[in-house]
Amino acid sequence: MAVDVLTSISVECPVETVAGYAADPANAPEWYVKIQSVEWKTEPPLRVGTRLEFVAHFLGRRLRYTYEVTEFVPQQRLVMRTADGPFPMETTYRWLEAGGRTTMELRNRGEPTGFSRLAAPFLATAMRRANQADLRRLKSILESL
Repeated sequence: MAVDVLTSISVECPVETVAGYAADPANAPEWYVKIQSVEWKTEPPLRVGTRLEFVAHFLGRRLRYTYEVTEFVPQQRLVMRTADGPFPMETTYRWLEAGGRTTMELRNRGEPTGFSRLAAPFLATAMRRANQADLRRLKSILESL
């Protein structure tokens, strides 16, 4: 069973502020509740082919995974994929501006394998909850600048 979780939030900031902050890997541990660190595996700047190693805690487990940027259109869209681990994942950020505010969409899609496959419905619910918390934190940080 595939997992496909889409969440979004409206932020009272221009798209360049929201996208610039969210697309900067150095900021991920600040607004992602579960991410502890991000390490560049290729040289900056962010572009197609960039590889980033994330360390996170999710559902009581420490996870280490490497994303590769597969699409990047500044201030519009960022797509990253990982093939390692028991849960290959694609994460997409999309930014839409309307009247000085920005809607940010965060989408996680993947096809769990092995034991993770049995837990797919639970994983989707936990991911949705975590993504909503992350986007609320992002909104709070950006609107307080």
